[in-house]
Amino acid sequence: MMDITKRNPMPNQDPLVRNKNFKEVALGYDAETAVAEAKRCLNCKNKPCVSGCPVNIYIPEFIAYVAAGEFEKAYEVISRTSALPAVCGRVCPQEKQCESKCVRGIKGEAVSIGRLERFVADYHNANAEISKSDIQKNGKKVAVIGSGPSSLTCAGDLAKKGYDVTVFEALHIAGGVLVYGIPEFRLPKAIVAREVEGLKAAGVEFKTNVVVGKSISIDDIFNDFDSVFIGSGAGLPRFMGIEGENLKGVYSANEFLTRINLMKAYKEDSRTPVQRGKRVAVVGGGNVAMDAARSAIRLGADKVYVIYRRSLEEIPARAEEVEHAIEETIEFKTLTNPIRIVGDEDKNVCGIECVKMELGEPDESGRRRPSVVKGSEHIIDVDCVIMAIGTSPNPLIKATTAGLEVNSRGGIVTDETGKTSREGVFAGGDAVTGAATVIKAMGAGKAAAIAIDEYIKSK
Repeated sequence: MMDITKRNPMPNQDPLVRNKNFKEVALGYDAETAVAEAKRCLNCKNKPCVSGCPVNIYIPEFIAYVAAGEFEKAYEVISRTSALPAVCGRVCPQEKQCESKCVRGIKGEAVSIGRLERFVADYHNANAEISKSDIQKNGKKVAVIGSGPSSLTCAGDLAKKGYDVTVFEALHIAGGVLVYGIPEFRLPKAIVAREVEGLKAAGVEFKTNVVVGKSISIDDIFNDFDSVFIGSGAGLPRFMGIEGENLKGVYSANEFLTRINLMKAYKEDSRTPVQRGKRVAVVGGGNVAMDAARSAIRLGADKVYVIYRRSLEEIPARAEEVEHAIEETIEFKTLTNPIRIVGDEDKNVCGIECVKMELGEPDESGRRRPSVVKGSEHIIDVDCVIMAIGTSPNPLIKATTAGLEVNSRGGIVTDETGKTSREGVFAGGDAVTGAATVIKAMGAGKAAAIAIDEYIKSK
């Protein structure tokens, strides 16, 4: 008899097989397992899980349909509020959001909400055709800058309201961070492409290879559109400012992952250059650091280290990603911080000098503040260093747009609806907050769509 306090495990590729390929790690529930997991849901009267979802998916309702084997009806429920269910089911930190509120988790393990969302979306995508929208247009036009999760959500919600929406994307493929930042083994690009095709069928137009701020300005856009949403993301990488960051073999995680994901450097016949280091150090502890480290091992590295200045208990990456990385033989050097990247006479990376750290009292983030242990300098032998310590919003749009207020971190200043200091311009996602989660960006896009609708109707 099944122990209902335990969640149904997700089948995965074997760690020592998957760390040599870029195929998806998690294999997904089958129908029988999905139904069994859905039946663990208590269908709580107060629905606390919904409050933990930034886009307020009607979670108990869709799970009830899964439990009854009504998978298409479950998809209809999810798609009322989420534009990207197949994406969110894979990359959202449910353990910190909806699943953290699950009542079943009080005396056992929370219902696997994310895994069920993924199952429902995959079932729909495998069995349903994309059909064109028959929504009546209202004659109003909205421009969306960028095609990441906040932009796709905003565009989809506005299309449902009858707006003509055009998305301007700087790259040659739509999807933003979903295609350039998240590796194939976590989020297959065919899934992102399917979501984009669904938006096209809903009437959203995509214009790629358009760099707003260079090839066209927001002033130009306003000649043809009633409102603008900026969802241009946070693509400006940060570095530590330490000696040796300009050596050959030092990457930002953004560049490293873009070469692998968007430019397909992981393929054997790819012409995209990328360093296939044999001993790789990844500096940072977020999901991007995990993606970079796990990509490096798949490119053939003999040893990959994740260097993080706090303890493993305080690492910000998803627990599942850390667990997968450890299973894939990646070594975590916690309570360790780089102070210098060492180069040889040809200016190639040959090591990274670090110091040990110890934790003191919590800082403003609630995590214990690290400090240097004197005399703990040591060098780790590596030939490639990847900096994954965060990103900032792209400065191009703010530099070319008059009347757009930004904060000290480069983020566009908005109110809770996404309204900026310039009339008719709204913003959301990483362009406002700096690097955050996909689902939070989607929540911002959803809020902005509501505000844009109200703004245009009030004109």
